[in-house]
Amino acid sequence: MPRANSPPETTVQQRAAKVLKSIKDLQSASGDDELTIIKISEPISSAVSNPVVARTSDVSTSSLNSLTPSSLEADLLHYKELFAKLRFSYVEQVTKEKFIRAIVGDPPLIVTPQENADLESSNAEAKAALKQLKTQVADMVAALETRSKNLVQLYERIQADTAQLQPDQLPNDIATLEKAIESLRSKQKDSDGKLPLGETLRLVSERRREVADLDRQLAQLGPAAPRKRKEAERLQQEVVGLDNKRANSTAAAREAKRRKENSVEGGGADELEAQGRWFRGADAILRSVLDIPAGQILHFRMHVSVSRLEFPRLSIRGRGRSR
Repeated sequence: MPRANSPPETTVQQRAAKVLKSIKDLQSASGDDELTIIKISEPISSAVSNPVVARTSDVSTSSLNSLTPSSLEADLLHYKELFAKLRFSYVEQVTKEKFIRAIVGDPPLIVTPQENADLESSNAEAKAALKQLKTQVADMVAALETRSKNLVQLYERIQADTAQLQPDQLPNDIATLEKAIESLRSKQKDSDGKLPLGETLRLVSERRREVADLDRQLAQLGPAAPRKRKEAERLQQEVVGLDNKRANSTAAAREAKRRKENSVEGGGADELEAQGRWFRGADAILRSVLDIPAGQILHFRMHVSVSRLEFPRLSIRGRGRSR
């Protein structure tokens, strides 16, 4: 299919210039209005940084000079504990004052059990409503903390992106990308992407037919896979047996070589070699005496007893007779 024409170079340059102008405007408009913990906490620090009033809490005053999230969290925890103690002291003092006024008053304040029960029920309802409000406030604080963390991450990412989109570096990056695009277009050798619509559809249909043929071949070869697997296992077992035979033959050859070397070093003939010579001589004598052709095989069996040495029994195979 024919490719869409790329925008002219002048249009790209105009867009790049527009983007650079927007970045410069944003940087000039922002100025020094960066969000920092110190600037956010300026109202709090200005309220407590009065040199006349001395700070009575045990939190270090150096945290106002170097505010960090951990120091702000420590201050917040300290103030929560301090306000909890102050509330307890206030409730205790107010209760004592009301009790004393009720006793020393003229006439004294007398409360009936029904009034106490009504007050307890109203207090229970107020406590339940207060607990619900506290739960809502806790959920709201957790949501605000999550949103603040997300905003911090977003702000840092925007700062990093802004640092990358510097007006001095952006034109060079655009020129580098344009060169890369031109080099890729010049190196493109695939002619299928330049075919007209009819030939492209024909090529797609051919590829689909090839895929269908491959699927059909896979379906035909699927049932034969178990049989081939069993045959491969059988051949593997045969290979293992042949390997064992080869190992045994190699061991026998090494043993024969060792005996041969020992017999040569000892100056005498090997026992097996002596037996072989004796059988070879006996075979030649019997063939000459009994007139046995060379194609027949002679079998000897030695019978040795304690009292006497018997002659070997001879059997002849090849003509269906034995002697």
